[in-house]
Amino acid sequence: MFSPWYAWARRRRPTDPLRHCAFNVALYGAGTRRWAMTERGADAVRRDAQTLSIGPSAAQWNGTSLTLTLAERGAPLPRPVRGVVRIHPLALGDRGFVLDAAGRHRWRPIAPRARIEVALDSPSLRWSGTGYFDTNDGDAPLESDFQTWDWCRAMVGDEAAILYNTRRRDGTEQSLALRVDRHGRVEDMYVPPPAQLPRTLWRLARPTRAEAGTAPRVTDTVQDAPFYARSVISTGLLGQRVVAMHESLDLDRFAALPVQMMLPFRVPRSLW
Repeated sequence: MFSPWYAWARRRRPTDPLRHCAFNVALYGAGTRRWAMTERGADAVRRDAQTLSIGPSAAQWNGTSLTLTLAERGAPLPRPVRGVVRIHPLALGDRGFVLDAAGRHRWRPIAPRARIEVALDSPSLRWSGTGYFDTNDGDAPLESDFQTWDWCRAMVGDEAAILYNTRRRDGTEQSLALRVDRHGRVEDMYVPPPAQLPRTLWRLARPTRAEAGTAPRVTDTVQDAPFYARSVISTGLLGQRVVAMHESLDLDRFAALPVQMMLPFRVPRSLW
């Protein structure tokens, strides 16, 4: 959805999104940082009820876990990213959500609580821990219907808390605050008051929500781009101080020509 090639193609005429597919792999950590997002055409895509293959990489669902087999090359530094990631849902979410008034954009937390196993050959990495798996889909470009959004997820004991806030083009806003229990049941919870995290080096705003009296703070900025930031934060949710993953997106910046001109260095396109 952040493909400059897809955006340029749409400006000329309606285009098939299958002609603009990619596996996005982002690794963060001292000495192991990798970013891979090579776009490929429809001839490189294979899919059925259990498997999605894009070029040399694939995702396969066996009914209980999702296996990602990765064979990518990074950008702008062409370093390989190869290995296997397995996501084992501890519970499957039972609800999906519409994000705009016209019903053109949808989001579903498929596995808001999961266990993850990572075994990479390049770079050489092994770890396991808690994971998360969701899906967004839509019938229109994101920048057509949204100005900004921010998202936050934290494990709170054996539950998960998720915040999802959008500012729409029509001037309205939506705030989702969800509590997911150990069985995967998704329930609405009290929407915490708004809070602001410090802007990034690109001066991108990082709005969030946190319980009153628990000022959130950034502990690490792992992705800092002109229109998007991914951060690790300390915040207050469900009556506890927790570590959360936070994302902030500015779609006006994404659609700006200078940003679109920079994106191919991070999102190269392959003929296969």
